[in-house]
Amino acid sequence: MAGRFAPRPPRAVVRGGTPRQGFAPGRVRVWVPDGPLDLGLVLGPLRRGPGDPTFRTMPDGSVWRASRTPTGPGTLRVTAHGDGVRGEAWGPGAQWLLEQLPRMLGADDDPSAFVPRHRLLALTRHRRPGLRLARTGLVLESLIPSVLEQKVTTLEAYQAWRLLVRKFGEPAPGPAPARMCVMPAARTWALVPSWEWHLAGVDNKRASTILRAVRVAARLEEAAGMEPAAAQERLELVPGVGPWTSAETVQRSHGAPDAVTVGDLHLPGIVGFALGGDRYADDAEMLRLLEPYAGQRHRAARLVLLSGRVPARRAPRMAPRGIERL
Repeated sequence: MAGRFAPRPPRAVVRGGTPRQGFAPGRVRVWVPDGPLDLGLVLGPLRRGPGDPTFRTMPDGSVWRASRTPTGPGTLRVTAHGDGVRGEAWGPGAQWLLEQLPRMLGADDDPSAFVPRHRLLALTRHRRPGLRLARTGLVLESLIPSVLEQKVTTLEAYQAWRLLVRKFGEPAPGPAPARMCVMPAARTWALVPSWEWHLAGVDNKRASTILRAVRVAARLEEAAGMEPAAAQERLELVPGVGPWTSAETVQRSHGAPDAVTVGDLHLPGIVGFALGGDRYADDAEMLRLLEPYAGQRHRAARLVLLSGRVPARRAPRMAPRGIERL
């Protein structure tokens, strides 16, 4: 009989993302952007897989995020509100999240700085006018999942993030959807036993990189106030954090429009195929093709990915290693 009937939702959960009863209303802020804004496009890169405990998209179109802010854990619900956006937040970090709301939704981003020089990019930008680059202002919450994604399949990385956050994080404040969690504090990450990393499918190299990063968490969070290039330099001082990981981090923490990801297994071939017809392009060729967009190379790569013009697969998907079964 297993699987024949959908599980009944917990009594406290209301379908559609309506806040659960028993919680006081949160702090509210309404912000009106100066141009088109697509919540899914802007906030989508902050989600680490469909089961991310810190991120949830509801059927009513609302987006929920649970974050560990400088003032403590907080939950943020973002919804379209007329011509603007309505943010409601709970927890000790509520005020900080609302102050950061415009930046998180791309207020500091300038889409007009991008000048398309390829028909595909011009067409994609026209079709996706609401694309802006999010800036969370939080470094560690982007760095740790980026380290987990090093040299493994996305399924393995998403699973590790989900298992570790649910086991060592804390419930999201306020009326968040069921099973939403705030990621662990730096000290909690430092105390995760070695066997728990193994059970989550995280090898010693990635676990050690995270442990080194959380020991200097305060210094890394200071990088949120730096220019993206300087922030990447500081991140790369941590052994195990290279250009790929630092770029993936500042793309989210800083909304860095020029932080192109190098060292990726798939991105050079996708960009090479879309802009030059070369599915076997390497990092050097990708950077050459993106050179006309200096200052906006990350945005150009995002538009390439959104265009849907990707080379057809010629080999099976890489199988997860499953080290937790060893």
